[in-house]
Amino acid sequence: MSPSSSAQTDPHFERHGRIKCGTIIVPDIEVGISAYRDVLGMALVDRSPVSKCLCNLWGTPVMAGKPSAMLRHVSGAPCFLRLIENELPSDFVPTTTFGWAAFEHTSLGAFDWPKKLEGSAFEIVGPPREIAGLAYFVPMQVFGPGQEMVYLNEVHQDTPTTDLPKANADFDHMFIAVLAAPDREAAVKWYANALQLDEGETHVIEYTMINRAFGQPKGTQSTLTMIQQDRMPIVEIDTYPAAATHRSHRAGTLPPGNAMVTLAVRDFAELDVEWIAEPQPIEGPLYDGRRTGTVVGPAGELLELIELGNAAP
Repeated sequence: MSPSSSAQTDPHFERHGRIKCGTIIVPDIEVGISAYRDVLGMALVDRSPVSKCLCNLWGTPVMAGKPSAMLRHVSGAPCFLRLIENELPSDFVPTTTFGWAAFEHTSLGAFDWPKKLEGSAFEIVGPPREIAGLAYFVPMQVFGPGQEMVYLNEVHQDTPTTDLPKANADFDHMFIAVLAAPDREAAVKWYANALQLDEGETHVIEYTMINRAFGQPKGTQSTLTMIQQDRMPIVEIDTYPAAATHRSHRAGTLPPGNAMVTLAVRDFAELDVEWIAEPQPIEGPLYDGRRTGTVVGPAGELLELIELGNAAP
């Protein structure tokens, strides 16, 4: 299926809360494109400097004119990854700061990925493994060329409370954004009240990624809560250890690594948010001329919101 397929108008994707894009900062745009296009198999659909209009909506004037690339999954799912070139702060250590911690994708052949990624810009930090008692998916985690965290999860079945998407390409669309929060309960309330989303289940697990990042003993437990729209998972909100800090970055720029998440929403009038700038219609493969605005979430995360129109589910 080509990226220009009729999946662009698939009503399954045109839903309130759907993840439409993850934005990633990379120090070299050519290396980033090569990694996501040539290694993970995405399609490059646009290359252009970041516009002043978008930078105004994001509150990031320094990013204007930076090289950027928009890539789309070859399954045809209307979901994108956007790469933007910018230097990474010298003190940036992934998965140790508040904000967007990881972008989780559905994929095929989890146990084949280590071989495919050999010699690439991706570093495997969580090899694929089956987890006792969790037959729903096989997880795998990598750092990308901008030290962003990307999950490649091979989905086997839905959970009792969520529908997990099966992949139609080796590396298919993003379906969960992982948020590191200084106050998980406050963040859950914000997503429910400000964005009209649903609070899902809360789990206490041994989270190996968090334990490894903070040097915590094996067996240390972490708490996370899912944010959903009905049975569609959207955001996983994680409680981070006391040693976590706010992500530093130069004023007027996007944060490094996993920088921003774009969600589709039904109607801006339904939201209780404070816009960085007045929403504007934006053209391009991601936006399709729809009104778009950006807000800052409770963990300091940037959320770009695209209005579907109040007829959307």
